[in-house]
Amino acid sequence: MSDRDTILADIREALHAKTDPAIRSAEASDLPMDVVSLRRWLPAVGESYEERRKLFADNAVALQVDFRVVPDEAALLDEIKKIAGEEGWSKVGTHRGRLTDAVCESIGLALCRTDQGYNVDDLESCDVGITECEALIAQAGSVLVTSAGSGGRALTVLPPHHVVLATRDQLLPDLFAGYELIQQKYRGEYPSFISFITGASRTGDIERILVLGAHGPKKLTVLLVESPAGDDDNGLGRK
Repeated sequence: MSDRDTILADIREALHAKTDPAIRSAEASDLPMDVVSLRRWLPAVGESYEERRKLFADNAVALQVDFRVVPDEAALLDEIKKIAGEEGWSKVGTHRGRLTDAVCESIGLALCRTDQGYNVDDLESCDVGITECEALIAQAGSVLVTSAGSGGRALTVLPPHHVVLATRDQLLPDLFAGYELIQQKYRGEYPSFISFITGASRTGDIERILVLGAHGPKKLTVLLVESPAGDDDNGLGRK
């Protein structure tokens, strides 16, 4: 028997094996396809903001994501300066945005902006990529980014440290809410790049040894500003 025949025989045997009745009790065509029904198959998220924040934080621990909550946008600037000092940043990759502009102006370092003409080698030499995002997904601990809202594909991949800036209203319960957001925001004119980032880039292919930074940043930091945009008298954009 050839290797091909052996593999096909194993697949046929697996398909005939009995599984959990809850999974095999209905034909595929009979499974519920509406969002409300599908959500019942996924881990519960919770209705309140506090429950979603805790779930995202718990997932961040499991995914080795540095998740930090700051009370307002003034505190965000202080936190960024602290991280920049601890890691010795000298050059930052970023894009135009309300939060990114204020943060990068505050730390006063050399910038490579990806939403204007830039050199790839220049971006690759940056110590960090600071981006905004479309949303945070509590259920998976993921960051939803697009080329339109996060400075393009390369910015989230090339620098060794990716720092994501998000606001309270961007913390969504699950993937369905994330897709609904993209549909409503772009109404069919979708960005060329849409991605869910779940933890730092990693691989365990070689002898099952976990290696961070395999195909992208080796470190992911998410900073969540709790005060709603514009509600803080000392926040960004208020003079």
